[in-house]
Amino acid sequence: MTAAPLAHATVTIAGSPFRAIWTPEDGVLRAGGFDTAFDPGHRILWDRLAASSPESASRGLDSRSHDEHPIAEALRAYAAGELDAIDGIPAEQPETAFRGTVRRALRAVPAGAEVTYTDLAERAGRPNAVRAAASACATNLIALVVPCHRILRRDGGAGGYLFGVDLKRRLLRHEGARPSTAAPAQRRR
Repeated sequence: MTAAPLAHATVTIAGSPFRAIWTPEDGVLRAGGFDTAFDPGHRILWDRLAASSPESASRGLDSRSHDEHPIAEALRAYAAGELDAIDGIPAEQPETAFRGTVRRALRAVPAGAEVTYTDLAERAGRPNAVRAAASACATNLIALVVPCHRILRRDGGAGGYLFGVDLKRRLLRHEGARPSTAAPAQRRR
């Protein structure tokens, strides 16, 4: 028996269309990303899914959007300001043991909080693995729900974001984060 195509829905969040892709049999989010100038039509998202999980991508996408699914409803609630609405979305992606630990630590960062890559490495139990923690963010297939946008550089700079630093800043504003007024030397990390 052939597996059903992957389900999906698109919700506008912080001014940009966000596409969520999940397995319909269990309702687990497998990929999520924004349609921006950097990724028109969610092409990068699909290519990243295909590279990390060829078996999932081989199922293709359902031709219809699943706008009434609980994942879509949670994303709309988040977009409307209920910032913890996405916290309960089940999400899985291929990962190493350490990347899994980092991504679980990411999911524990509350909306509106900003932590550094150094803080993230500490939260993941390996304070000296700052670059590895940053790599786990860079390869995160489930943007927004695994909130790598909440991670900043040690000097307070935005750092990178696959969907653009402007969108990262808009997401942080949407969540009520305030830019730090501390000088870089005064910041914790």
